[in-house]
Amino acid sequence: MFETLLLNFLFLLFPVLIVVIFFENRANRYNQKLLVLMSAVTMVLCMVKPIKLEMGYIYDLRYIPFILVALFGGYKNVLLLYVILNLTRFYVGGPGTLPSFLFSTAMLLLVPSLSKWFIKLSARRRISWATILAMLTMGVYLIVLGVMKGTLDDQFWTLTVYALTTHAVVMSIIMILIEQIITNIKNRDRVLQSERLNVVSELAASVSHEMRNPLTVTSGFLQLLNKSKTITPEEKRYVEFSLLELNRAEKIISDYLSFAKPQSDNMVFSNMKEEAEYTMNIIKPFATTHKVEVHFSFSNTLNISYDKNQIQQGLINLYKNGIEAMKDKGGGILSIHFSEKKQDIVITIRDTGIGMTKEEISRLGKPYYSTKEEGTGLGMLMAYSAVNKVKGNIEVESEKGKGTTFRITIPT
Repeated sequence: MFETLLLNFLFLLFPVLIVVIFFENRANRYNQKLLVLMSAVTMVLCMVKPIKLEMGYIYDLRYIPFILVALFGGYKNVLLLYVILNLTRFYVGGPGTLPSFLFSTAMLLLVPSLSKWFIKLSARRRISWATILAMLTMGVYLIVLGVMKGTLDDQFWTLTVYALTTHAVVMSIIMILIEQIITNIKNRDRVLQSERLNVVSELAASVSHEMRNPLTVTSGFLQLLNKSKTITPEEKRYVEFSLLELNRAEKIISDYLSFAKPQSDNMVFSNMKEEAEYTMNIIKPFATTHKVEVHFSFSNTLNISYDKNQIQQGLINLYKNGIEAMKDKGGGILSIHFSEKKQDIVITIRDTGIGMTKEEISRLGKPYYSTKEEGTGLGMLMAYSAVNKVKGNIEVESEKGKGTTFRITIPT
């Protein structure tokens, strides 16, 4: 029995090990499908090699991969496992085939409906609830089977204890490993983003400083030349064009300087109420032009130290992106909410625009990546840079055609 239990545990570890070895450092749109396929293989192996007790009863761990895929992937991903589970069960045969089919159908209808709620939980609560759900699933399945067969004797309850204990321990271990992988991926992405922003900041500060001096001198001479009475109208027009281009270059340099370190002259210590109201009032005319309603609320009492110019510019960029995402839909609602949670300031920016795919979300904040045809990506990079300077974190939730939510968490 113990050897078979270890073998089943190895089956369940198989997808986790494959992810750690081959996929943890590689973002690929096929990863999810491969994980579902590996979970299906794991489920079949658990059914083919069940755990046999000395008293004559047998049970398996088929519902652990089923529950995991249902909770993390929802209906779309668990449907394949449901089909494979029942085909395998019909192939194996035996008196429990029909109860297994009915129970797996009930599981298909109920468990994936918890997916959205489950994903939003903290790591510890996900581990706890997944373990509880695995125990409940096995407990209900055995009790229903026992009632149908009329075998609720001492041996049956011994089987139930063994099965529940096994499911609880195995599910807890698998969930701990999964949550650690998720944490490692998030930490790695956070470190990479931080390093990327630091490189951009240093490059922006050095290049901008060196370029501003010759631009200032050139602009001064061109302004003097523009006042000369000896140049022709055509030459004067060329000078004016040159001055316009120099002003544009100056603006680009100013944008790059926004990625540099916070300036001591702009540092403040407050609860961000002034910046929140200022940026909201700034963006309202732009929102009105695009038929967008702005819903604003502020309920934060926590204070932090920050560069007000960078925070203002970062928030304005996020607001502007949200409004432009609703432009093609003929308008919408931009919700801005400042609140506090424990010792964190939470800024929630929600729009009802066109939304983004998971691949687009994963590339947000990278230099020169934009979802807009005319965009440069610098506005979003500036927002991520401003949040990174105060050791904050940005989480993005989006659904195509329904809108996007940016949740900024800043520790105090």
